[in-house]
Amino acid sequence: MPIKTQYDDQPTLNLTPMIDVVFLLIIFFMVATKFSELEQNIELEVPEVASAGANRTPATPRTVAVYEDGHIELDGQQATLQELRSRLAANRAQDPDLNVVVRGDGQCDFQHIASAMAACRDAGVAELGITVRVGDSKGQRNTIR
Repeated sequence: MPIKTQYDDQPTLNLTPMIDVVFLLIIFFMVATKFSELEQNIELEVPEVASAGANRTPATPRTVAVYEDGHIELDGQQATLQELRSRLAANRAQDPDLNVVVRGDGQCDFQHIASAMAACRDAGVAELGITVRVGDSKGQRNTIR
């Protein structure tokens, strides 16, 4: 049996694909990240006030769903017209800028939707919207508010 006098080359690890992936990830995160430094570096003196009031986030609109059989739900909880009116009035007392979106079933009698909208108005809701789907010329439907 012959004795090996030369050593085989050691296996090497090719790092080029891994480095490419790392650079692509770095570029992706740099592009996808919103840089807030631009706003911080603007030399601007903002006006000062004595009191700013309470900071609050804008409220999400309450959703009134009117189903085909005429039953009504306020944010997923079943309600009659009178309950809807009283709950929205109580919510409006806490938040004067209360927004309500009415979602009516397409097969529903419009009188049920009109009654729900009237109950919202009776509760004093000023911002009232209705959700519909608009069909385009290709037969596709888009939902708008």
